[in-house]
Amino acid sequence: MKILFDTNVVLDVLLARHPYAPVAAQLLSLADQGRLHGVLCATTVTTIHYLASKAVGHREAQKHVGEILRIFEVAPVTHSVLVDAIGTRFSDCEDAVLHEAARAAGVAGIVTRNARDFERASLPILSPEELLSAVLAVKPTG
Repeated sequence: MKILFDTNVVLDVLLARHPYAPVAAQLLSLADQGRLHGVLCATTVTTIHYLASKAVGHREAQKHVGEILRIFEVAPVTHSVLVDAIGTRFSDCEDAVLHEAARAAGVAGIVTRNARDFERASLPILSPEELLSAVLAVKPTG
């Protein structure tokens, strides 16, 4: 299952945000194991680096971003993604860009803790708990 991770889900792990980190960490682990095809929006990578560097310093942020890039595919933010995002009825531009990058990347859905931000989404929106349950319900092949 190819899923785009909203920035907040990845930051939950990197910043050990309680009570969200355990489920988010399981999802990242499943992506690392190849049981889930994780995708990040290109803007998420820069946001993660910026926020992580403020929280844990530049060197540690670089390590985290390197690890994230090893695990995740990156959905590009192209001119057409931005044009499509501006044309949506999303109230938040960042969420619109993430959604349109997800659509362009051909994902099955978006995992986020802020489903309300994606009320206008044309893709399925899953909470981390919903995605974890769905992935764990599928037996690994072998």
